[in-house]
Amino acid sequence: MKLIQKLFSKEKKLTVEFCERNLDRFLSEETFPKYNAFFNEKNVNYKEYECQSKCKECKKAPYAMINGEFVTAETSEALLEKMKKQLHE
Repeated sequence: MKLIQKLFSKEKKLTVEFCERNLDRFLSEETFPKYNAFFNEKNVNYKEYECQSKCKECKKAPYAMINGEFVTAETSEALLEKMKKQLHE
């Protein structure tokens, strides 16, 4: 029964895409473990690209493409909180 529940569960899945340069610019050593733990959650698919052609946005603030939607925040911690919120809604 549990396997069937897993197949038909309505748990939200999150696809998160990052620009490598944006991560290098805004992710700090203090927030890295928090991001790593989030990306290891079972419903999170994480992809990192060398460039996403969003150079103006990339220079200003941390951002991610979450399920195809552009999401930005003032800090990398605030961005992580937004991602967590979307996953658990």
